[in-house]
Amino acid sequence: MAVELKPVCINNWYECTQLTVKPEQLNIFPAPVVYWIAESKYVHEFELRAIYSEEVPVGFLVFCTQPDKDDNYWIPALMIDHKHQGKGYGKAAMETLIQFMSNSSCTRIMIGHRPDNLIAGRMYEALGFLKASEEVIDGEIVRLLQIC
Repeated sequence: MAVELKPVCINNWYECTQLTVKPEQLNIFPAPVVYWIAESKYVHEFELRAIYSEEVPVGFLVFCTQPDKDDNYWIPALMIDHKHQGKGYGKAAMETLIQFMSNSSCTRIMIGHRPDNLIAGRMYEALGFLKASEEVIDGEIVRLLQIC
């Protein structure tokens, strides 16, 4: 499955705001895309990408371009639009992002997910993300991918 991660810009920002999760997933991904677009204007290390498949926007993600104090690069958000879930776009987008991030000085990628989001947990494990702790932190299971 091929996806393209395109920067969110003047040409596609509104299209991105139309991406939504299923109503029953709002507890898993409560912040709408427009929130992340607004926050990125103030948190300058946030990079936004629209996930495209054959020129159709199917999802959205946020990643950090600067490490935290422990040299971790975070992925604060990943969502696939409710009309496109279950087709492998999330995994393909993560594989593309991991490759992109590994081409920089990034060696540690962190991501969190709600404990009841079992699909995300299994996907992150399949990609090599291990639990950073058995403890739930700020309502999320935190996972780490160590890049050699």
